[in-house]
Order: sequence, then C-alpha cells, then structure tokens
Amino acid sequence: MTRLPEPRRPRRKRRASGPLAGLRVSFLTGLIVIAPLAITIWLIWTLTGWVDGWVLPLVPPRWQLERYIGVNLRGVGVVIFLIFTLLIGALARVVAGRAIIGAGEAIVAHVPLIGAVYGGLKQIAETLFTPGDDKFDRACLIEYPRKGLWGLGFVAGGARGEVARLVSDGQPGRTVAVFVPTTPNPTSGFLLFVPESELRYLDMPVEDAAKLVISGGLVYPPEGMGGAIEPGAARGNMAPKSTESR
Repeated sequence: MTRLPEPRRPRRKRRASGPLAGLRVSFLTGLIVIAPLAITIWLIWTLTGWVDGWVLPLVPPRWQLERYIGVNLRGVGVVIFLIFTLLIGALARVVAGRAIIGAGEAIVAHVPLIGAVYGGLKQIAETLFTPGDDKFDRACLIEYPRKGLWGLGFVAGGARGEVARLVSDGQPGRTVAVFVPTTPNPTSGFLLFVPESELRYLDMPVEDAAKLVISGGLVYPPEGMGGAIEPGAARGNMAPKSTESR
C-alpha cells in the first residue's frame, strides 16, 4: 500500500531581534503616541487660521488688534466669532430679539433658492445643536444588506407621519429610522426604516460606535463597556414619541 507523503507544515517566521528591532519597536510606539497629538494640533491650527481668514476681513482696520500690538495673533478671529455668537444667542432669547430675527428670516425665506437652502440648514442646525432627544442616541446592529450579514447603525428615533403610516401598513410594532454609515467616512450612508423588533441595541455609547465605524472595525470599546441587547428592548429615551410635527 502506497504511503502518502505528509503535508508540509508552514514555517513560522522568526521575529527579528537585536538593536534594529528594538529601534523599530520604539519608533512605532513613539509614532502611535505622537501621531494623534500632531494631527489634533494641526487640525486646531488649520481651523483657527480658517476662522481668522473669514472673520478678520470683516473687522474695520481701526479695530484690528494687530494695528496696536504689531503682531498677528492667531485665534483673534475665533474669539471675535465666539463673542458675536454669544451676543446673537442672547439677543435671540429676548422677545425683541426674536421679533427682529424672525423678521429677517421671513425676508430670507421669500428669496428664491436661498430661502429653501436656509430653511434646510436651519432645521439641521436646530436638530444638531438644540438640547433634546432628536439625535443619534443609540447604536444598534441590523441585518443589512441581507440576512446573515450584520451592519452597525444609529437609531434616529421612531418613524413619523406619512412614512410611519406607509411602512407599518397596519402591522403591529414600532418602526424606527436607522442610519447605517459607511466606512471610514460616517457622514455618508443609508437611511433605513426598520421594525424595531428586528434591531439589536448595543450598550456601547454612540461615540464608541462611531470610532468602530471610522476605524474599519479595528477600535472596539473596552471589555464590559458594550454588548448587544435583545431585539426590541426599550430603554430610557427610546420611548415612543408623538407623531405630531414640531
């Protein structure tokens, strides 16, 4: 009886040792520490310069700080922008200020094209910056794009109005809006309307779920910080909301 040859076992690569290997590890470790800090500083420096370049030309030359101290301080435009924003916010909170701002918005709303763009941007800004429940406050798993494949999504709340009526089609249960982002750019993705019973809510915060998406599945929250919840499990601010438009 012919004896078959034994399959060859793959050889394990030996890790390089010596002073060069130690230098390589030290360099990579230092890069891991320095890179996030350097990128953060660069972003702050770039955004500060962008705001300065946009705000300072609007300031009259006689009020320019550089004229008196002789030095172009980076960040002066940011300070002016913050002070101006605080003043507008304080003005919008009083009755007279709301009347003035409302009159200005009514004029802008009647301008063709500009009114539509302004209205959409204002609604998005109110959703993002106004304290409330209309934000991505839950992360979940959803079977998408087909059964057996799980995608990570963010729950935007219950479906309302015509969408809720047509999607549910008289079926029991709640329908929710889920945003499924793309990797590594989470600003694009797909908006899905899904029965809540088909979702698996996660304990991990939205910030950790966003890191998981941006990193392409490389950065997970620490052990014990997250886990799947049974489908349809309600918690806290996931109570059904009114279908009346705000």
